[in-house]
Amino acid sequence: MKVLGVIPARYASRRFEGKALADLLGKPMIQHVYERASRAETLDGLLVATDDHRIFAAVKKFGGEVVMTADHPTGTDRIAEVADRVDAEILVNVQGDEPLIEPAMIDEAVEPFLGDSGIDLGTLAHRIHSEEEYLNPNVVKVVVDRSGFAMYFSRSPIPHVKSPLTPLFQRGELGFGSFQRGELKSARWREDVLAYRHVGLYVYSRHVLLSFAQMPPTPFEMLEGLEQLRFLENGYKMKVVETRYESVGVDTPEDLEKVRGIMSKWVSE
Repeated sequence: MKVLGVIPARYASRRFEGKALADLLGKPMIQHVYERASRAETLDGLLVATDDHRIFAAVKKFGGEVVMTADHPTGTDRIAEVADRVDAEILVNVQGDEPLIEPAMIDEAVEPFLGDSGIDLGTLAHRIHSEEEYLNPNVVKVVVDRSGFAMYFSRSPIPHVKSPLTPLFQRGELGFGSFQRGELKSARWREDVLAYRHVGLYVYSRHVLLSFAQMPPTPFEMLEGLEQLRFLENGYKMKVVETRYESVGVDTPEDLEKVRGIMSKWVSE
């Protein structure tokens, strides 16, 4: 199966306009994303999809592959347009504001598709280890079933701990789906609460991605402001792979400075 990585990029951004072209150690941010994603072993190709001529020109300048698309409300819609033009069976949505993305994260998300052609789509999650992150509405949480498929995504802290004494579950060595019942414990936040932060990297089967463009927005999607819920509300199954890697997304100029500091340390080491 041909696997194509697509980096959706737009110039307009409510919190940080033009961030795709923001300078990071002499390169536009989109170039860092492209160069790191290109190291993923499972990708057969990689391109940037944009509706902005400035981004198009910047990608061409550093030698990347880029296509122009129409204006779209979401990155998923933009990739769906690309899917309609290419022959790839699997498409990977690599976020254009993740200049520190580990190439191995892409491989982790794609791997389940290589052994099972029946998977609709997939994504990544990282274990939450702090109450601050658990309660933060800007951190999207996901709960999964015992087979590793997403049950729900929310900005609220999920799973919710109902009472002072609640049977919790501890993760076994095999990851998702390998649970052992623990003793009754306090309902306050603690390390053994099975909470996961969603990592916004997606892998789609081509036919599912094309279907997305025809689906109207769904109730929970609009309530939570999370477009991935449109897939779940329409009955598609999303495989969730637990990753050991963490990445730092750039949503604000402050985030950019944080990433710039991290990269500067890499260069000096």
